[in-house]
Amino acid sequence: MKRIESLEKRRENLKEKIVRNLDLLAGSVAKSPSMTGHSLTTKKNGKTVTVYVRKEILSKAQAMTKRHKKVKALLLHLSRVNWEILRMENG
Repeated sequence: MKRIESLEKRRENLKEKIVRNLDLLAGSVAKSPSMTGHSLTTKKNGKTVTVYVRKEILSKAQAMTKRHKKVKALLLHLSRVNWEILRMENG
């Protein structure tokens, strides 16, 4: 298998992994010392926004934020693979 074919296969695999993990939530879930429960912290228009996370949805919210981190890493990897393919096609 040629190198470009290998890269294209890797690109397709990364795209599939990204699609499988799109049930995500940006931000981080943490227990605040000043609050009795957990909160989700995100950025909106350059400002930090914090919302309360009920204990009934805590585990799901944590899993969703974990998927967000995974998708960010996968996107970075996809970008690198795309760059290699672009260089090979036009180099």
